[in-house]
Formats: sequence, structure tokens, C-alpha cells
Amino acid sequence: MALAGRRSIGLVVGAAATLGVGLGPSAGEAVAAELVMFGERGCSWCARFEAEIGAIYPKTEEGRRAPLRRVDLDRGMPSEFAHLRPVTFTPTFVLLEAGREVGRIQGYPGEMHFWGLLGMLLERLPEPPAIPLTGG
Repeated sequence: MALAGRRSIGLVVGAAATLGVGLGPSAGEAVAAELVMFGERGCSWCARFEAEIGAIYPKTEEGRRAPLRRVDLDRGMPSEFAHLRPVTFTPTFVLLEAGREVGRIQGYPGEMHFWGLLGMLLERLPEPPAIPLTGG
């Protein structure tokens, strides 16, 4: 079941990182980030993302900072994402921080552009807590 008006795109021109606005977390508050990929059956650009990045993403610094969660829109929009702006293109990647949208990438612009756009979104997240080094 396809949503009216949604279409697959993958052109660099059609890919956009839309940066969200909002207040950051209060001091000392732990924040969990995740990257949600909204896709659908037959989305060739979703398949291209999976072929080029899907397997390596969890092994990257970006993947550790914002683990990837895949949502199949053919099954409908999960209620936990009802507060997000509508997804009109697939794939759409939405960076969430504590459940709140930080920004999104609409479409898959290819491997090199994806990493650059994702990097811009990740810069909006608070710095991860420093891990103390122990000497020995």
C-alpha cells in the first residue's frame, strides 16, 4: 500500500538535508540518537543504499553514534513516528535524538554525498560523553 504523493528519488539535486531546530538536552541528560531509514518495496534507491552502505554502516563511527533502524512504509507508519513531518520520498533518513527529529536526508544521493549530509546532521547532536582514560 503506497502513500499518495510519495515517490522514490535518488538524484543529488533531489537529496536535501533539512536541519531541524530545537533546544538541546539539559546538562547531564543522556540522549540516545538513531537514524531511521524509511523505505518501501520496489524502492531502487533503498536497494542501492543497502548495497553500498547497509552492511558497513553499523561498523562506522556514524553507525555507533546513531544506529540505523529500518522502517518499511508498506506496513504503515509506526505510531511512534506520528509526530514527524510526513515522509514523501523513499528513502528518507531521519536523525532522531531522544525521539525528536534533528534533521533528515530525503532520497539517497550516492555514497559520498550521503556521508557528507549525514555528517552535517550529526554535528547537530551534543558531543558524546568523554570516556576517561586510565593509566597503567
